[in-house]
Amino acid sequence: MNFLFAWRYFKAKKSTNAINIIAWVSVIAIAFATAALLILWSTFNGFEGLVKTLYSTFYTDLKVSAASGKTIELTPEQVSGIRQINGVANLSLTAEEKALIQNGEYKTIIDLKGVDDAYTDVTTITSGMVRGNYELGDAEHPGVVLGLGIENVLALLSDRSIGQLTIMLPSRNVAEFSNPMSAFTQANVTPYGSFGVQQEFDNAYVLTNLDFLKEHLKFRPDEYTAAEIKLIREKDTENVKKAIQSLLGKDYLVQTRFEQNRSLYNVMRLEKYAIYAIFILVLIVAAFNMIGALSMLVLEKQKDIQILQSMGATRSWIRRVFLTEGILLAGIGALSGIIFAVAICLVQIQFKLIKLEGTSFVIDYYPVKMIPEDFIIVVATVFIIAILASWIPANRAAKQPFELRN
Repeated sequence: MNFLFAWRYFKAKKSTNAINIIAWVSVIAIAFATAALLILWSTFNGFEGLVKTLYSTFYTDLKVSAASGKTIELTPEQVSGIRQINGVANLSLTAEEKALIQNGEYKTIIDLKGVDDAYTDVTTITSGMVRGNYELGDAEHPGVVLGLGIENVLALLSDRSIGQLTIMLPSRNVAEFSNPMSAFTQANVTPYGSFGVQQEFDNAYVLTNLDFLKEHLKFRPDEYTAAEIKLIREKDTENVKKAIQSLLGKDYLVQTRFEQNRSLYNVMRLEKYAIYAIFILVLIVAAFNMIGALSMLVLEKQKDIQILQSMGATRSWIRRVFLTEGILLAGIGALSGIIFAVAICLVQIQFKLIKLEGTSFVIDYYPVKMIPEDFIIVVATVFIIAILASWIPANRAAKQPFELRN
């Protein structure tokens, strides 16, 4: 019944046109804020999904490394125990070290990463290949796959190179202190291909086989830099992390993808929260318009309130009528904003009309991804602010004195 009265008050022509204008201004402001937030959040979701896809090449679901120091010991029994944990899809053992790579007069410092055969199962590195083949050779005939940035610095095309590259690695055993070069071991490797996944990795990483790198770093048979793990379901991340930590002990550091690159994900979250804060400020401005419109409506409907009271309407019922009026204004604004936002997002997903500036990014359009939780948060926020804004005029209406006149 209170909704029926609120709907009639909303549709009815007011004696003062300003009430209609102020009411519609608040509706439009809420619609605009709702649409803007949902579109921006959907765009951020699209970029976040894209960044996660790009970073998943090097940041796996879970990573086991040393709690202190650079290397870890993982026995075959421990590796087997990890593989048997419920939720683990596969595991790759890796070794990583800084090295100097040289092609004639061209040289640069790189992160040389040795990986085993399972690496292609726990990452998406093969999908990032842009030239040549993913071929890493073996300990005796090592091959490398270069990041595009490294390839450019070395002035070569990895799939057409006819010569070998020289790699210098730090040695654990310095033979002669008087000879600085004895602190390094040198090896020749064959370039087979190059990958391009994300500039941060393309400019730093070169991949080779694990046996070759362990041999030159003088690693023990069970010594590695890290174990990188792929999960069957991402939602099991925390449970699997706890199980692995319990199995290995406190000397090992088990990190999720978020923890491996905490700064990036924190920045993305803060940007999303900042937009949400701006959205709330816009809603507060719209709420002032709503308070003004409802307050004027209360003044105009004083006679109606008197009649309703004479018919037995309670103060709480009258309060609910005007609260419902405020919620109705907010609901119309929020629904209009949602419809507009969904339409814009669907058009962008289908036709990719809004393009990114420049040509250096991996895609040339703004990615969009709509998440139901975002819509729930926006709707809840709108209605909470609408109830708070409507309470003052609704309470004033409920406190109108009841006077019987002849």
